[in-house]
Amino acid sequence: MSAPVPYFHFAGTAAAALDAWQQVFGGQLERHTFADFGREDGPADAIAHGELRGPVDLFAADAADGETVPTVDGVLFALLGAADAATSRQWFDALAEGGTVVDPLTLRPWGDHDGQVRDRFGVTWLIGFQGDDAADADAGSG
Repeated sequence: MSAPVPYFHFAGTAAAALDAWQQVFGGQLERHTFADFGREDGPADAIAHGELRGPVDLFAADAADGETVPTVDGVLFALLGAADAATSRQWFDALAEGGTVVDPLTLRPWGDHDGQVRDRFGVTWLIGFQGDDAADADAGSG
């Protein structure tokens, strides 16, 4: 059984979010526009369904005309142990571009590294990895 996949709805920025996340995480990106699905409840080039499949799986779409765009407060999308130290740091730094570091990626008292970053699309990520390599620990994201 596969894990739940976050499905984000945006007010016209789904394509930009999917493109940015593909740059961060890699993987295969598939997009379908409203026109592709024969939808007339929004701009023809709006994203009706997009999915990124790879090390991190994500779905995204643009809201239809008049549809409320949900907000995500109090939720972190955790990528704890999802990648090695170097990859986790790259993800963190890339998500921080145009976004906000909420809590720097750092070595914690319990011996793991983690940190929180809110990307430019308003999604908050908790990224972490196990390990105690002090020389490598806080090199890029402090």
